[in-house]
Amino acid sequence: MLQKAIIGKKIGMTQIFNADGKVIPCTVIEAGPCVVTQLKTEEKDGYNAVQFGFEDIKERKLNKPEKGHLKKAGDSLKKYLKEFRFADCSTFQLGDVIKADMFVAGDYVDVTGTSKGKGYAGVIKRFNAGRSPMSHGAGPMHRHQGSMGACSDPSKIMKGKMMPGHMGAEQVTVQNLDVVKVDPELNLIAVVLKNTVKNNKVAKGEADISKNPQKASARK
Repeated sequence: MLQKAIIGKKIGMTQIFNADGKVIPCTVIEAGPCVVTQLKTEEKDGYNAVQFGFEDIKERKLNKPEKGHLKKAGDSLKKYLKEFRFADCSTFQLGDVIKADMFVAGDYVDVTGTSKGKGYAGVIKRFNAGRSPMSHGAGPMHRHQGSMGACSDPSKIMKGKMMPGHMGAEQVTVQNLDVVKVDPELNLIAVVLKNTVKNNKVAKGEADISKNPQKASARK
């Protein structure tokens, strides 16, 4: 269950000097203000959750069901709605305003957003595939995907094959970002990339002097 959450949008990049004088590159996010537009309960909806609304929108751009839903929380009409399941939803009331001061410097957060759309892309750009040989005789296919890897049986391209297609414009989550600064007046949050919480594989063993007497490094 979540302890803190907010809706925002990326403003840009900047850099901040820390107490040691080191430059920290960070991303600036306009976080809120968000309005609590709906409260879901175990009795009525089967689960407890809080719905936030973010970014003002003109009334003429909403249909009647959307306007009726949003006006239950007041006169504030919001463009984006997102539901969060907190550990304790009883602290929220309909119409509450959630600001960036929910977070403080030193918090670690996961940021979910939509990646930049890059249009139709080939396998080299989309999946970092290798190129064909650039030597004489390779032909005009240096950036093609090459063989599909199937023969008369099963006579089809297997699912999951790296193929050209639409790249980007998909939901991406970046984990373990460090909040380095919060500006409650402007509703701005600066986050910086830190070490990951995931377990990365470490190469087994290190380069060392060989124990094989037939090798030169062992005879020295």
